[in-house]
Amino acid sequence: MIIGLDVGGTHTDVVLLGETGVIKEVKVPTVSSDLFSTVLSGLDEITRDIPPEEIRRVVLSTTLTTNVIAQGKAPAVGMIVAAGPGIDPLLFCTNDHYAAVAGALDHRGRETEPLDEDEIRTIADTYEAAGIRHVGIVGKFSVRNPVHELAIEKILGNRFGRLFLGHRVSGVLNFPRRIATTFLNASIYPVHKEFYAAVQKSLTEKGLSLPIRILKADGGNMRFEASIEHPAQTILSGPAASVMGSIAFAPKKGECLVMDIGGTTTDMAVLIDGVPLLDPLGIEIGGFKTLIRSLKTFSMPIGGDSRVAVKDGAIAIGPERAGVAMAYGGPEPTPTDAFFVLGMQDNGDTERAMAGIAGIASELGVDARTAAEQVISTACQNILIGAADMVDRINSKPVYTVHELWEGKEVRPDRILILGGPAPLFARALNEKSGYKVTVIPRWTVANAIGAALARTTSDVVLLADTQQGVVAAPMEGFSRSIPKEFSLKDATDIAIEILTEKAIQRGANPDHLETEIIEQMQFNMIRGFRTEGKNIRIRAQVKPGLIHGYDPVSEKMSEDIS
Repeated sequence: MIIGLDVGGTHTDVVLLGETGVIKEVKVPTVSSDLFSTVLSGLDEITRDIPPEEIRRVVLSTTLTTNVIAQGKAPAVGMIVAAGPGIDPLLFCTNDHYAAVAGALDHRGRETEPLDEDEIRTIADTYEAAGIRHVGIVGKFSVRNPVHELAIEKILGNRFGRLFLGHRVSGVLNFPRRIATTFLNASIYPVHKEFYAAVQKSLTEKGLSLPIRILKADGGNMRFEASIEHPAQTILSGPAASVMGSIAFAPKKGECLVMDIGGTTTDMAVLIDGVPLLDPLGIEIGGFKTLIRSLKTFSMPIGGDSRVAVKDGAIAIGPERAGVAMAYGGPEPTPTDAFFVLGMQDNGDTERAMAGIAGIASELGVDARTAAEQVISTACQNILIGAADMVDRINSKPVYTVHELWEGKEVRPDRILILGGPAPLFARALNEKSGYKVTVIPRWTVANAIGAALARTTSDVVLLADTQQGVVAAPMEGFSRSIPKEFSLKDATDIAIEILTEKAIQRGANPDHLETEIIEQMQFNMIRGFRTEGKNIRIRAQVKPGLIHGYDPVSEKMSEDIS
């Protein structure tokens, strides 16, 4: 059995899965100031009367790190960046404590300018005085040779809590994105570390000693321990869980929308022939363009608990969330309250919901029921506009699924799969407002946790070869080997797949059901005078994201279509 646990901003969802589907599900409130109690409460409920030895692993997803970046609440960190001549690293400044230092390597990793150790010590003194605890270190060509990053790490010693080195964060040469990605790793580390400690403590309290994994933005999972070194990989973990939780119920042919409607946001994605789309270069979040591979998702600030108001004589929904719906004791009217007024929900205080919507009705000059209908209509219309904008943006660029380039075609979804707490309530209204066929997927309230539990262990490898220097290396894997002049692209591909397979199995992937692929392959000749003196080769390989083998998420019949 597998436990899937999704820690959201409002609720934490937990499921227990066996080979034939969901055995048990629970939902507990998320207390952000006491994550230990939150996780322990969920584990207590889900493991009651279950022998611990029957649980094989725990897989987590979370929106905590995403929220820290989106809300601008990350603690101050330091950045030390070395670029050398030809490019000004200050153009890519990420934050106030950002220092560009002397020292440079060329594109092949050879030193052209040494570091100034006194300069680095002075910067360290400044950061310490400012109370900085974590620092990112990035050199322009560190993926070819990390010598300068390692030297700066040694100079800083143990003066700071944790140091994040660019060549360990990503093996991709894109200097600006590597800076941003390293910065985000340092920024969200404290929050992720607190989450990690809370989960570990909760499992210890329950006497559970088993593998723990966490969902990544690309829809795969990684060992929880490894996420401490790469916390930014958990950004957009929550939306990725939504996508993975819907895959089993998607049509095998054609395109469909996935909508996860929560209390605060609606997260959207597109599936093509049951396969999610991918942001191949990296996500953009909080104004930072990164190298964090991610499923292509879009979030908009509309949910069941969004604040409803009247502005300029029309209904306005969100983007704020003042709290839960008035029917549950909240201070402001919400779409959830509108559902109470319409008789579609009754597990709360209908009179309070009516009072909240009555205020909206008074401003509009209509009765409460009409106002409630307009609230739901406006919310659905805004969601559909957001979906149309997302599809237009997807069609404006090359479309990549997690498996391949979807070349020469336009995305034209004709179906919506809905999940999330208020999914059934919104589904009928969305169906009436759109030309889509609308389906609420089974277990819609905990589908994120199911998606996390069923996601495969994934990983990727970047391999670089220089036949003139006679070296092939995978810097992020600590791999380096001498090669002959006749070393070929095929040789590089074989080595990359070999390293990837070993890495994936070490991370917990099933060796009998391991799907690997080459997602990047480049080769160019190095010319001196009129002679070819060698080749530069770059390979990037990955384990395909998908659902694990041996578990059946569709053992129960699919919910009826709304249409």
